[in-house]
Amino acid sequence: MTASTLAHPERLPRRMAVVVFLAFALAYFFSALVRAITATLSPTLTTEFSLSAQDLGLLAGGYFLGFSLTQLPLGRLLDKHGPKKVVLAFLSFAVLGCLAFSWADSFHGLLAARVLCGMGVSACLMAPLTGYRRWLDASSQLRSNSWMLMTGSLGMLAATLPVQWLMPIWGWRALFVMLGVMIAIAMVLIALVVPHWKTSSAGSDSTQTFPHDDGSYREIWRSAYFWRMTPIGFFTYGGMVAIQTLWAGPWMTQVAGWTADEAAKGLFLINLCMLVTFWLWGLVTPALARRGIPVERLIAWGLPLSFLVIGVLVWMGPAVGSAAAVGLALLCVTSTFVALAQPAVGMAFPSHLAGRALSAYNLVVFAGIFVVQWGIGLLVDAGRGLGLEKPAAYQVALACFGICSTLSWVYYLLKKPVQP
Repeated sequence: MTASTLAHPERLPRRMAVVVFLAFALAYFFSALVRAITATLSPTLTTEFSLSAQDLGLLAGGYFLGFSLTQLPLGRLLDKHGPKKVVLAFLSFAVLGCLAFSWADSFHGLLAARVLCGMGVSACLMAPLTGYRRWLDASSQLRSNSWMLMTGSLGMLAATLPVQWLMPIWGWRALFVMLGVMIAIAMVLIALVVPHWKTSSAGSDSTQTFPHDDGSYREIWRSAYFWRMTPIGFFTYGGMVAIQTLWAGPWMTQVAGWTADEAAKGLFLINLCMLVTFWLWGLVTPALARRGIPVERLIAWGLPLSFLVIGVLVWMGPAVGSAAAVGLALLCVTSTFVALAQPAVGMAFPSHLAGRALSAYNLVVFAGIFVVQWGIGLLVDAGRGLGLEKPAAYQVALACFGICSTLSWVYYLLKKPVQP
């Protein structure tokens, strides 16, 4: 037993930590696949259900709406009952949501099932991050967060060309049935390998240092550090996911003039770039932390790159042509600096508050995803209503998002720095 394990009795041995990570990563893989699949299916669903851009944005955003609704109770449940019990309970609803989506015969049926899916997978990232806060050291938490997001990118990758290839063979309804089955298999693995939550461990600061925790979010809402990170989480992080999981596809087809097959290949490229980016973040963040380079500085320096890319995309519009996927990939990759904020928020609080801190910030992010996804659809439809051509309407919508994201970064810079 190492000195670190003696000092922190709940720290997992390396081999067990890897096994636990892989079990959680499998569930997160499928949750990301469910999240991103609407981008690939958007042409099919638009045709079959006669969806407008606003409907499509609401349908994709329904996942994030359901996700957001659960975050505050989820944080309390995670701190009280631990990752294992909570994620298994929530994933049961994800299985039902996938089956309900496969049976839906109207837009409202699709939307309800999508909300249920979002609620069901809402613990797939917060549960492991809460566990890692107690089971892993600080640098390993940064690495595990980046590699969980890498796994999510792998799921989004699977939602592109593989889904496009399977569509003519199975159809989208059978795909959702299989997703439900795969999530159930992931649940079995989590039940077998993830350790139980020790609520009264001698080594846990949740009972010794803070014995009168009332389960509220009071400490979270009072944190200046949390509020400093909130606008960039809402607009930039939320917008990155909104574009990656929905609007990248329509941008390639409606603005750049690509076919559905070409757009699926473009989405594959975007998600491959995101996978590699998060893998690299997982490699470098522990070394950056050891050298004393804080997350806050990386965010301040790195985010302006994404604003530059947005400006180029808006300026070029249809002229971007065959480089549309490259431009969108650059937008998503340069936005990943803000993903470092999530583990930083978790580590800014004691471990007995980790579930609530992470879930509260996740609520901010996913509320942002919902608003940006639906908002872009509303702006596109509004632009069309004012007589703009489709490409111009998309350019205006992306420009509005870029302005909001830039203002959130300015707020981040002006807010008095608070070091966790």
